[in-house]
Amino acid sequence: MTAQNSAGKKKSPAGQLRIVAGNWRSRLLQIADLPGLRPTSSRIRETLFNWLMPGLHGARCLDLCAGTGALGIEALSRGAASVVFVEQSRLAADVLESNLASLEATGFDVYVGDARRFLTASKAEEFDVVFLDPPFAADLHVELCRLLDEYHWLVPNARIYIELDKNQPELTLPVAWSVVKNKTAGKVRYMLATTEA
Repeated sequence: MTAQNSAGKKKSPAGQLRIVAGNWRSRLLQIADLPGLRPTSSRIRETLFNWLMPGLHGARCLDLCAGTGALGIEALSRGAASVVFVEQSRLAADVLESNLASLEATGFDVYVGDARRFLTASKAEEFDVVFLDPPFAADLHVELCRLLDEYHWLVPNARIYIELDKNQPELTLPVAWSVVKNKTAGKVRYMLATTEA
């Protein structure tokens, strides 16, 4: 029998996470056994994708510091055209690629390496949606936002999801960005920013 939480939703087994909605709804993904790997909770993912709909269909997405890839995979499940996953850990990237293969996913690329190097050394393409959830202790949020802006990775009116520790100081975002959504859940603060047209 599947365990359920108080809201009646299925809980994911330990070492796995569940896709919330879309073509792969309720499918389970494996989580790499890595210290500090912190998948975005299903509750936060549900809120985030409510914010992003209906404009997610056909979107080009970038999942920076992808970790489990839960955000990018959820986007593909809900109709995004493509996702580029960037993950520094080879183990996490291998598990991510295994999960994508098990879903028979298409429209993705996995880049193994540092997110800052990716943003400065790769040929820029423009994305509609960016998921930015680096390890909280790495303190990379402001720098990655700056690089996204300076190296022209974003279309006009792009949407950038940012997840951080709720005790982290307010972020200094690029001048043309504005925060349109901002919430807290437990120890996590998460927000959605957009760029000017």
